[in-house]
Amino acid sequence: MDATSPDLDWLVSVDDHVIEPPNVWLDRLPAKYHDVAPRMIDDTNWVYEDKKVPTSGLSVTIGKRKEEFTPLGVPYSEMAPGAYDPKARIEDMNRAGILGSLCFPSFPRFCGQIFWEAKDKELAHLCVQAYNDWMIDEWCGSAPGRFIPLIIIPLWDPQLAAKEMERCAAKGATAFCFSENPEPLGLPTIHDPNRYWDPVLAAAQDLQMVVSMHVGSSSTMPVISSDAPGLANLTFGAIRAAGTFLAWIFSDCFERMPGLKIALSEGNIGWMPYFIERAEQVIDKQRFWAANTSTAFYQNEVKTEQVMANLETLDVRQTIRDHIWGCFIEESSGLRSLDIIGEDNVMVETDYPHSDTTWPDCIGVARKLLADLPPSTQYKILRGNAEKLYRFTPEVPTLG
Repeated sequence: MDATSPDLDWLVSVDDHVIEPPNVWLDRLPAKYHDVAPRMIDDTNWVYEDKKVPTSGLSVTIGKRKEEFTPLGVPYSEMAPGAYDPKARIEDMNRAGILGSLCFPSFPRFCGQIFWEAKDKELAHLCVQAYNDWMIDEWCGSAPGRFIPLIIIPLWDPQLAAKEMERCAAKGATAFCFSENPEPLGLPTIHDPNRYWDPVLAAAQDLQMVVSMHVGSSSTMPVISSDAPGLANLTFGAIRAAGTFLAWIFSDCFERMPGLKIALSEGNIGWMPYFIERAEQVIDKQRFWAANTSTAFYQNEVKTEQVMANLETLDVRQTIRDHIWGCFIEESSGLRSLDIIGEDNVMVETDYPHSDTTWPDCIGVARKLLADLPPSTQYKILRGNAEKLYRFTPEVPTLG
């Protein structure tokens, strides 16, 4: 590599996961809560209120052969230390060419749903804060310049959520978890005419925090039919990210808050070219009646007072360029359509330590997928886009 060539030996993964160590909440909550806080009752199961939660074996497959994968609960004693120990994680990252990593939660679920479902919201709020302090101070703080701090918010109180975002931004957080579709959780959507989420979105804009939505953060799995094989539904699951993508494009969120930026983690990108072109076609052909009719449309009432973007001025591709980032683990179809998606709006993931991960040869797999692209484009997708979006300055390690 000469002085003018981009460094393609490292990547920044915008979707990994952490298995929280058993002491996260007990170390940070007052003693009076220790009998009711999230805690381990054995080496496998968490308990919190009326829930007993094991860690799925599909969430911790590092070091296992594919023939050993299981969706059943697994104990910590059978997990690779990198799943829950930051020092061991750094060793695994160095081995795989992962320079930086953004890690989604496990026990709280992808956007902190378990605390939204809790009965005691005072304790739940303390649990959210305890998780965020652990994520910023201990997990990310153990290796400065290697982890991107990603926090959760109290979904049940947008004003409280905005305050927590401000608190964590002051400590260095640049992203927060949000649901791909809040409606299945029993929460208002981003189209809510009462603007339920405005305090959160306004804080995200003001604090430059990325709205990070992991596939599955709606606590749903799309089902093709009642008897479709599970793996067919798993393959179909990326349609959730496509729905999120379209919901945000057709919403008025970006018009009202032009500084908002969202990332669709583990959503893949191969579907993006089609839905971009389809959205443009729909706007061109259907925008006039859609803005004025109130008749039934495929059994869905189209309301005249819909909360949506101005269809006369909506530019789908410019909206993506300014606001939306797609993320992929291991695929090539979307990479062949970067002229439609935009090379500045795609980022790579490794999904460590889940069953879809490309570990231990993450950089090798990514470089092979990107091989036909110019080095400058490879650099953007490997790390440049992520570093810019998350305002992340990595610390390149010196390896022996």
